[in-house]
Amino acid sequence: MDTAPALEAAELHKAYALHGKRLEILRGASLAANPGETLAIVGRSGAGKSTLLHVLGGLDRPDAGAVRILGQDLYAISARRRTRLRATAIGFVFQAYHLLPEMDIAENVMLPAMALGRLSRRAMRARAEDLLARVGLQDRLRHTPPELSGGEQQRAAIARALMNEPALLLADEPTGNLDAATGAQVLDLLFALARERRALLVMITHSPETAARCSRTLRLEGGVLAP
Repeated sequence: MDTAPALEAAELHKAYALHGKRLEILRGASLAANPGETLAIVGRSGAGKSTLLHVLGGLDRPDAGAVRILGQDLYAISARRRTRLRATAIGFVFQAYHLLPEMDIAENVMLPAMALGRLSRRAMRARAEDLLARVGLQDRLRHTPPELSGGEQQRAAIARALMNEPALLLADEPTGNLDAATGAQVLDLLFALARERRALLVMITHSPETAARCSRTLRLEGGVLAP
């Protein structure tokens, strides 16, 4: 059994200036989660859930507090090391697919591996094609994003998030742009792949049904997290 959490956040604070006023979003949010867990974060619109996810993933520095990924303090290391850690340990799945329209789907999935530069192009392509087959897109490898449906694009985005075999998957309303049936298929896939790789899945959701599928749920309210 793993002794160290995959993700730890301690007393996170984050505020923004809006129309000359200070808007406090996070006011001491803390959590710890282990490999293999599926964690839902819920809360009203505007509560700061996406801000929290960005802070947890190294995309937005907190004003105070610490985030540890696999024991490494994300904001105590250099920007270069943080970028490297983000690339190797974290996979992001957003509501918007963020696929590059000028590249085919296989090339989009290869992008995280290209950033690391550890694999040959042939090895990257083989891994991308394997992941796309896992998400049911083996016949779409040379299609560009505009040629795919929303559900297909989101499945491609999930494959891309898994390209570097991350220990942590962060998903921000990953089915928000999909119809109910397609969204359910995408969730089934996301849970199955996270379970298979024993990755920690942290998901922002407004859906009680989706949250109920997770092993644990935390609510963000007043800038703090509570069960």
